[in-house]
Amino acid sequence: MMAFVRSGDTVVVHSMDRLARNLDDLRHIVQALAQRSVRIEFAKECLTFTGEDSPMANLMLSVMGAFAEFERALIRERQRESIVLAQQRGAYRGRKPAFAMTYRCARQRARSQQQMAALERRECPMRVDFSPPHFS
Repeated sequence: MMAFVRSGDTVVVHSMDRLARNLDDLRHIVQALAQRSVRIEFAKECLTFTGEDSPMANLMLSVMGAFAEFERALIRERQRESIVLAQQRGAYRGRKPAFAMTYRCARQRARSQQQMAALERRECPMRVDFSPPHFS
């Protein structure tokens, strides 16, 4: 996004916690966008930031960003607790492997099968033809 926006653009973000995971990153991103004359609107918090923000707007950014970071930390803590309880019950299996990992494993398996086939061809030079006989 940072490479895409231009001067005069408006970036609309659903919530502060969707733009950054912590207050430092949030402030850095908002300042970097504001320096490039990009307007930032946070829909959930009903806040708008430009390059000419008042001290009150900066305070609101810091306070609301701190609350968003705190809320995110609470969610992660509850998630960790739930995972531990599910593991104790034997109900937690973890997340499914990413497609890239399953693709990588399948590719490695295919490669090893090709290597095994090549090895078998070298070790068993005699071939048995199981095709039906051709009678003339």
